[in-house]
Amino acid sequence: MVDLLDAWRLLHPAIAVTFIFPLIGIVANFAWQTRQRRLQAKGGEKSKIPPTVGVEHNKFGKWLAGGVVGLALVGLARPIFYHIATNQVWSKNPFQVIFITLMFGATIASLVLLYQAKQKLWRGVFATLTGMGLVILGFQEGVFRRDNEWFVSHFYIGLTAAMLMIFSLAIMQDIYQDRSHRWRIVHAILNSIALLLFVGQGMTGVRDLLEIPLHWQEPFIYKCDFNQKTCPTPTSMTGEWRTAKE
Repeated sequence: MVDLLDAWRLLHPAIAVTFIFPLIGIVANFAWQTRQRRLQAKGGEKSKIPPTVGVEHNKFGKWLAGGVVGLALVGLARPIFYHIATNQVWSKNPFQVIFITLMFGATIASLVLLYQAKQKLWRGVFATLTGMGLVILGFQEGVFRRDNEWFVSHFYIGLTAAMLMIFSLAIMQDIYQDRSHRWRIVHAILNSIALLLFVGQGMTGVRDLLEIPLHWQEPFIYKCDFNQKTCPTPTSMTGEWRTAKE
């Protein structure tokens, strides 16, 4: 039976599967329809695609961007605070705990203010603060980053995707105000890259779930040699297993 600690670990992938990935499909579908309608109008055709697709794409895109950043914060919170609790960081370095807590609050506040900001300057400021918060929190102790394999790291791919979502929020007004359509082209290219990153997140996320044991299994699983892909034989662990059960 999954206890509270392991359920907390499952919260991040559960949100991704039930909320984020369906949103990705919705946003991608509206993006495609919006482009097709624009091309048809440019060619002088009467499109059967309703004119509201652009508005819907914008609305769901904002939900997706905020959801991805929020999901990243949820994914970072568990290992960071688990490390703090298990290593007694509060008694050793209370300032670090206060700083991390404030960073979570400041990052969330910056994201909220980014949604509210109208002027380009403030959109840039709050987008930068949100991105900085994610980076600072991401490099705290306890976060598993797979630095030696960054190109297939769930952390680095997810951080890049979150940064692209923050940038999309920051330039959203510019897309509709720029008659040269340069921002629209930038938006399309970067979000096409983000779509590929989301596919990568799905693959690396499943891989990491297979590698993460239940917390009560950790003392035994982490005795394995992950480089050689070997574990102690059952006979050599019998005494430890009995001790753990008692």
